[in-house]
Amino acid sequence: MLRGSKVGLRARHEDDIPVLRAELYDDVVNGSRADSRPWRPITPGHPDPRLVVDDTAEDRVPFSVVELESGTLVGTATLWGIDTHSRGAHIGLGLFPAARGKGYGSDVVAVLCHYGFVVRGLHRLQIETLSDNAAMLRAAERNGFVREGVLRSSAWVLGEFLDDVLLGLLAEEWKQGEAA
Repeated sequence: MLRGSKVGLRARHEDDIPVLRAELYDDVVNGSRADSRPWRPITPGHPDPRLVVDDTAEDRVPFSVVELESGTLVGTATLWGIDTHSRGAHIGLGLFPAARGKGYGSDVVAVLCHYGFVVRGLHRLQIETLSDNAAMLRAAERNGFVREGVLRSSAWVLGEFLDDVLLGLLAEEWKQGEAA
């Protein structure tokens, strides 16, 4: 397990999947804001492609996020779009509604930075988030990410186009252990 100050990132367990699905993806609003693909219900018992882990995939590393103190599952985190040639990747995370506002997001981003830069030897990490996602913007900026641009009206979310904010962090800019 990778450990931050408040959360740990561990391998996805089979019994995490129904909880992650219920907490993050069954809700139309949350699911629509978390994924660039349109929300659709997944039949109970059918594998959810957003949560099933393929350990052979080299370009994606999914984690389950657990609270360190209790071991309770509180969300999901992913390093995705891993490019081993240019040594870059994207960060994604989703926290359960009850786990938000506790500083877990900043800690998850810090742990993913450690994993990306130290464990994987990447040069650049990138985050794309909706412009109204203040919590993710704060978590990224607390970890040293810099706003690099706005993709105007690039995300279709529940009947309207929203802007995406692009943030980046280079390995030499990252200050390990200084996240808020």
